Amino acid sequence: MLSVVLSSATYGINAYLIEIETNIENTVPNFFMVGLPDNAVKESRERVATAIRNSGLEYPNRRITINLAPADVKKEGSSYDLPIAVGMLASSGQAREDLLKKYIILGELALDGSLRPVHGVLPISVEIKKKGFCGIILPKENAREAAMVEGLDVFGVANLSETVSLLNDELSMSPLKINIDEIFAVAQKYPLDFSDVKGQENVKRALEVAAAGGHNIIMIGPPGSGKTMLARRLPGILPPLTFEESIETTKIHSVAGLLPPNSALVAARPFRSPHHTISDSALVGGGTIPHPGEISLSHHGILFLDELPEFARNVLEVMRQPLEDGKVTISRSKMSLDFPANFMLVCAMNPCPCGNYGNPHHECTCTPMQIQKYMAKISGPLLDRIDIHIEVPAVKVAELSQKRPGEPSDVIRARVICARERQAKRFKKRTGLFSNADMQSKEIHQFCTLDSDGEVLLKMAMTKLGLSARAYDRILKVARTIADLGGSDEIRPEHLGEAIQYRSLDRNLWMN
Repeated sequence: MLSVVLSSATYGINAYLIEIETNIENTVPNFFMVGLPDNAVKESRERVATAIRNSGLEYPNRRITINLAPADVKKEGSSYDLPIAVGMLASSGQAREDLLKKYIILGELALDGSLRPVHGVLPISVEIKKKGFCGIILPKENAREAAMVEGLDVFGVANLSETVSLLNDELSMSPLKINIDEIFAVAQKYPLDFSDVKGQENVKRALEVAAAGGHNIIMIGPPGSGKTMLARRLPGILPPLTFEESIETTKIHSVAGLLPPNSALVAARPFRSPHHTISDSALVGGGTIPHPGEISLSHHGILFLDELPEFARNVLEVMRQPLEDGKVTISRSKMSLDFPANFMLVCAMNPCPCGNYGNPHHECTCTPMQIQKYMAKISGPLLDRIDIHIEVPAVKVAELSQKRPGEPSDVIRARVICARERQAKRFKKRTGLFSNADMQSKEIHQFCTLDSDGEVLLKMAMTKLGLSARAYDRILKVARTIADLGGSDEIRPEHLGEAIQYRSLDRNLWMN
């Protein structure tokens, strides 16, 4: 008897359907599985057989042929265990086939018949909703994640016996429903607040500008000046994730298997902080079976690189294209995958190898050649993609002893949201533009016009301060954000002057 069970698998962060055809014949017992299964799928034979017997069901000891279609796509992972088992039971008459054409089934089986969670459930749910399926049957631990897609009947089952009872209409179970608003409300309570930071008002202002315009930022200062402390509080002033952004971010984390147990959604902006010993493939993604790297896991969030010059040169250089394109392409001999990578790059570094260059309280022991070599570890093309350079001086004792808390993150965030709303209104007819940092030359010429005083000031900055030509567009974009924070439709000289101050590395401060 032939049965067909529908399942699904992921390709990058997208999903595609898999048909599991099971045929059982009353001949010499044997087992065949075709359709390019990998070792994990081939080994499902023993898991499925043992799980069926330990669930009190009858294993069909006959000739079993299983085909995984389409046959030219390699099948990987353990999520095919449950649909293979259901196919066997349907072909042997132990499970009804009424729902098999309406529902997607996936899950990994333990030997006792219980189900273990699998990866990539959200992309699968999104895809089957597009295809018009009624719902999905999967492990209970994955049910909340699948229920994020509205209009799907999601049945989270604990074991194989429950699955068979559900298919045979012997188990009364209601589809799982999730309160999405409640999830987002909890996610907005970010534990780290800017009110904890003493002093560093100029740096807080620079971070506010970066958050308001989606600009990349680098902080340069001695050890202990608060660079990491400030960076870790930056997510608390970013605008909340929209539902669409949250779904896209969750798909990446789901495929990577990084969603916490029983977690349904990534509702807060990601903050990723890899160690400086990270490899280039771990940063951008890769592997024999390509998986997303840190830059994709930072999508719609922040990638924080502390001690930037300590990262390997080749690791930093692979970020250049993703920073420009907002995605990373991973190519292999038989496949090419695109992972989204639209993130804010936040970097921190010391001004010299000993960290005390420019520190009035400690003498720098580095030679000019050592300082120049240290700064040269960061290439010009990478700095070209960082809009804001801000110096973080050592905190004074008088500031540390202040008992009055600083400005809270909620107040700063309100200003950031207002600035982002102005940008959204400005770019509403432009696809792919969400913030000032996304502007290209055409938009800069249209939205960043200067009056005569501003043009004179910018020309003076370019010549007198030794600014590089690549800083020109960056200054205009940052000035546009500063004007948005001030509620101004025009870029005034004071906005431009503040933006010019945020190009310290272009002024070669550390080389002279």
